[in-house]
Amino acid sequence: MSTVRTTGMDTAETTGWAGWVVFAGVILLVSGVFSGVQGLVALVGPDTYYVMTNGSLWLMDVAGWGWWNLIVGALLVLTAVALFAGQTWARVIAVILAGLSAVGQLMLIPAQPWWSLIVIAIDVVIIYALTVHGRELRTGV
Repeated sequence: MSTVRTTGMDTAETTGWAGWVVFAGVILLVSGVFSGVQGLVALVGPDTYYVMTNGSLWLMDVAGWGWWNLIVGALLVLTAVALFAGQTWARVIAVILAGLSAVGQLMLIPAQPWWSLIVIAIDVVIIYALTVHGRELRTGV
């Protein structure tokens, strides 16, 4: 279903894909909030983080990881809010973030094949929705 909105001499068509653009913004917002919470927990929690994988033990600097997650989370939330406002720069940043997410998931396919493929598929839909139909948010949903 589509509706046609007329503003002056300008005609813009709003399609069902505008919902996917909003979905992309919601995913960015939720991811940003989760990342921010992870960062805060890392900053106020213990000083070491242990990961055990196939007989190896990794020690990580949790404070650095916490600051990184806190900053990335704040940027994701700001990008999502700007995306809801119909800002073009937010669409560009969101496409870059979705592309980086998909590339990162390619590296995780051996460890989590189904989850990685699902996330890659969602990232591809987000990239498509933002690049082809992202302008529809500017006209109003």
